[in-house]
Amino acid sequence: MSRATNPRVIEELRDRIAHLEGSVTKKAIVLPFGIREMDDRLPGGGLPYGALHEIAGGGAGTVDGAAAALFAAGIAARSKGKVLWCLTRRDLFFPAIAQAGLHPDRVIFCEGDKEEDVLASMEEGLSFGGLAAVVGELVRLPMVASRRLQLAAEKTGTIGLVVRRWRRQTEASDFGNPTASTTRWRVSVLPSEELPVAGVGRARWLAELMRVKAGECAEFEIGACDAKGRLCLLPHSANRPDTSARRGNRAS
Repeated sequence: MSRATNPRVIEELRDRIAHLEGSVTKKAIVLPFGIREMDDRLPGGGLPYGALHEIAGGGAGTVDGAAAALFAAGIAARSKGKVLWCLTRRDLFFPAIAQAGLHPDRVIFCEGDKEEDVLASMEEGLSFGGLAAVVGELVRLPMVASRRLQLAAEKTGTIGLVVRRWRRQTEASDFGNPTASTTRWRVSVLPSEELPVAGVGRARWLAELMRVKAGECAEFEIGACDAKGRLCLLPHSANRPDTSARRGNRAS
């Protein structure tokens, strides 16, 4: 048998290729939502670790970013370990983040004066490798910056979450520009759950999967994160027609 067709040689080559592409194993590890209809839309059955994910608010949420931040907090809450949260604005309402399952003893806050500081802190946190997730609040996410974050995440297997927050609604058109993120979500507020008595029920969101590598766009009507970061699919959402292709990348 020639050396070129020797099974042992072929296996050694495969091992060397896998070693050189060290991110392959990390990409195979995912964080599922625990909702079959959502996980089925994501290659691998969940949000991949070692990857960057973008989340923005829709409607009025493009500025306040409340639903987007809670969506990100729920994802981080379901990961294991410490979470680095990088920001420039001092308006994050932490009791709401805690209600989404992300408790204070797990979060390390990093406040910067400029967005460049947030990007640098995120890259450092993703490169460190000892964190469950790294969250950053950003107005702009240039392709080069997103690529650096994506590579840093791939290197360590840490999940990166960018919460896009704009100062005014007209700036939200930037969400249509390409980035290196693996998934891109837009989360809009829906009327809260109706209760049989006076009061405010569980918050509801429209979560639009606007971009996913090796997958298709979709949208889901969901109940907001509970105390463990878990979502629930609203009963009529499973049969909702997929209108994401018709919507395109419009950010409103």
